[in-house]
Amino acid sequence: MQKEIELADRLITQNRAGHGSQYDRMSERELVYQAKDDPEAFGRLYDLNYSAILNYCVRRTGDIELAHDITSETFFKALKNIARFEWRDVSFSAWLYRIAGNEITSYFRKKSYKADSLDYLSESQGLEPISPEDLEEEFIEAQEELERHKEFLTIREQTGKLPIKYQDVIILRYFTNKSIKDIADILGKPEGTVKSLLHRGLEKLKNQLGKIRK
Repeated sequence: MQKEIELADRLITQNRAGHGSQYDRMSERELVYQAKDDPEAFGRLYDLNYSAILNYCVRRTGDIELAHDITSETFFKALKNIARFEWRDVSFSAWLYRIAGNEITSYFRKKSYKADSLDYLSESQGLEPISPEDLEEEFIEAQEELERHKEFLTIREQTGKLPIKYQDVIILRYFTNKSIKDIADILGKPEGTVKSLLHRGLEKLKNQLGKIRK
């Protein structure tokens, strides 16, 4: 960790807009291997994946502030473990979803959440969700969208009452538009299992919605 911090400290004074030329041309796989020794490359992975992970966390929790904390913790854990990440059957982005899913499951089990990662990511690594102004605007827009769509809130509330295994597949499939294969990669389950969970979860959700609409 000390090595990471020292490397990061040397980059803080640099303008992160300079990611462009070198890193924009790299594939995700190339960025991952570069990020094992170069925090600036991790910064590019952060930029590429932040919005998608935040959106997933918002859909899973229905809470903007909590989603922000979990998203920050997800990238913090990814940064700490990037040196051990091996690109095999699971992509880096799928790995991020898996970390976020575990953090969300932990929250629902404990009904509390404490994340110290945001300060570390911003102060030591120089990583910000685009900018504080953009983040605030993103929060406001997401909150307004949630409030506008009452039907979504109802479905989200009832989805949240399902067992975690059904929440996972329903949110990933219908709230973040992931394919069956992507979901299988993220959850580490066979595609057939994902399909079965989706079928049973949707049946349970349909029954719950039917009860409250009578």
